[in-house]
Amino acid sequence: MTIEFVAYIDEAGDEGFGKLAAGPVGGQSQWLAIGSCLVRREDDLKLPRWRDQILARFPRKRARDLHFRELNHAQRVVTCQEIAKLPVGICIAMSHKVTIPGSSHEVVFKQKGYLYNYLVRWLLERLTTHCVAAAVGEECSLKLVFSRRSGTDYQTMMEYLELMRDGREVMKSVRSINWKVLDIGTIAVENHKKWAGLQIADCTTSAFFHSLEPNVYGNYETSYAEHLRGNLIRDTRGHVLNCGLTGVPTFWNGKIDDRQNAFLRSFINK
Repeated sequence: MTIEFVAYIDEAGDEGFGKLAAGPVGGQSQWLAIGSCLVRREDDLKLPRWRDQILARFPRKRARDLHFRELNHAQRVVTCQEIAKLPVGICIAMSHKVTIPGSSHEVVFKQKGYLYNYLVRWLLERLTTHCVAAAVGEECSLKLVFSRRSGTDYQTMMEYLELMRDGREVMKSVRSINWKVLDIGTIAVENHKKWAGLQIADCTTSAFFHSLEPNVYGNYETSYAEHLRGNLIRDTRGHVLNCGLTGVPTFWNGKIDDRQNAFLRSFINK
């Protein structure tokens, strides 16, 4: 029997790093997060009902789709509390873009789509590894559903995945995507409004994004992510960091401040 998994993938933040936001001064986000909501096939069919149960907590909300940016603080907290009760795995890869300007990667990541695709790669390396471990010796498969993102060239992303699958990379990664689990031909790109899984992925990814992205006052909102920490996938040693929550570059090689450092260290070996 093949154990089937489905991962819904969304992003928070943007790719640009030419003018990064600083306090009340607007600009591009300091972080870009690519995240996923991972479920087993038997739970995939339950996602619309679970989404509707969350929306039922907001009877005055007219829109019947779940979008994190349209919720107020109290609604965001409740949404994360409700998702935390579900058999949903969370995997997030985050780039601290302040590390890019002046680095050897600046020229590459200035090209449209390169940073997005690079984070997708890190995400899929961890998702496929987790699926194999969770299957406990059984055969397994992973289907990907991406949220349609304005300006994203999904054909280029597919070509990048094919390049890795076929072993044509110039620079090899330390890890690799398990291609026995992932069939590129099954990847789908869908509209956020029509898929409950994408709406939940939007909420989980945004929750962790806001824990590290400073608002206009320089503050962080970690409460959303705190509710969801139990949903983060773990490696075979039970570790969350560099599995369910991954920094690119590693969080400790980035330019995080003391508050971000304290938040991230709360996930060490837990």
